[in-house]
Amino acid sequence: MKFRIDRDVLADAVGWTARSLPNRPSVPVLAGLLLSTENNELTLSGFDYETSTRATLSAEIKEDGQALVSGRLLAEIVKSLPAQPVDVALEGAKVTVTCGSARFNLQTMPVDEYPRLPDMPTATGSIDAAEFATAVAQASSAAGRDDMLPLLTGVRLELEGSTISLLATDRFRASLRDLTWFPEASDISAHALVPAKVLSDTARSLASGKDISIAVSSGDNGDGLIGFEGQVAGGTRRTTTRLLEGEFPRVRQLFAAQPETTAHVNTHSFMDAVKRVALVAERNTPIRLSFADNVVTLEAGSGDDAQASESLEATIDGPDITIGFNPGYLLEGLSVMSEPVVQFSFTQQTKAASMAGVSEIGADPDGAFRYLIMPVRLQS
Repeated sequence: MKFRIDRDVLADAVGWTARSLPNRPSVPVLAGLLLSTENNELTLSGFDYETSTRATLSAEIKEDGQALVSGRLLAEIVKSLPAQPVDVALEGAKVTVTCGSARFNLQTMPVDEYPRLPDMPTATGSIDAAEFATAVAQASSAAGRDDMLPLLTGVRLELEGSTISLLATDRFRASLRDLTWFPEASDISAHALVPAKVLSDTARSLASGKDISIAVSSGDNGDGLIGFEGQVAGGTRRTTTRLLEGEFPRVRQLFAAQPETTAHVNTHSFMDAVKRVALVAERNTPIRLSFADNVVTLEAGSGDDAQASESLEATIDGPDITIGFNPGYLLEGLSVMSEPVVQFSFTQQTKAASMAGVSEIGADPDGAFRYLIMPVRLQS
């Protein structure tokens, strides 16, 4: 194996592939990054038996071959190299990396012990890369982070005809985003529960491309799998991951509740106000929101502790309402809203409230990012 490649292209691809490698691999070879050269292309591969990553790059190939080296070490080395072409060669049991006057020797691992990467499932459809990345970031904001409850650490993808929906929940909040995609079959009906971290990293890494191909396997043999592939500057990237198992909570029906009060507030102004008022909120204490007379008043702190309040203009339709939310959950939902106006929908003070990003007051929130958040009981 011997090749030459642009330093920036190699650094970006190695860094992306190495990020998916396990910190504590069950077997040493899983910490390795597989370098393969064939047909004037360089392929970088990583796999931990759950998630696989593969980047294919154009390179000046001088000899075909394969080598397995420490992925994280290679990423650190390439990132530190000067902005010059990089020469990589397999010499005996070591891989040499040369760039300018810098030269590194890396010990190789046995290639024949490296597991075979899973094949990409048959393509199910494609979607705009930038739009998908935005939707994934929005939906993932409500995904759980507790590995003791793996079912809730995923984002559920529902594929129904030309609509793809992304849902997530950690029991305290939930998210929903519908968007249009281009399925291979117009009557497709499928779903997949994808680890949120893998989905977020993948969508973000492919956002600069034009389209992302999505492929879901049926899992008839017990190996439910989803794959994502897209073109980015420098080459092609592909990720596959096993699906999470279990019955996902019925999140969608929570968004169907008819509100008694709706309110519209400028997104950025409201988010900035929440950040300021939350400065005096102690850990696990709510921020109080009072909607009345076309004004929303934000308050935090009580008694002898530090206190803060701020008021903003709002357009309110329905009875006045005062409700409390965890400020961290509130900000996580607001931070991924790209629309200029946030619409609040309330039923009762003790029931979940919905937030949706809209382009203007009165706009239909259907299809927009929606975020459901459970209230926190306020002290009387």
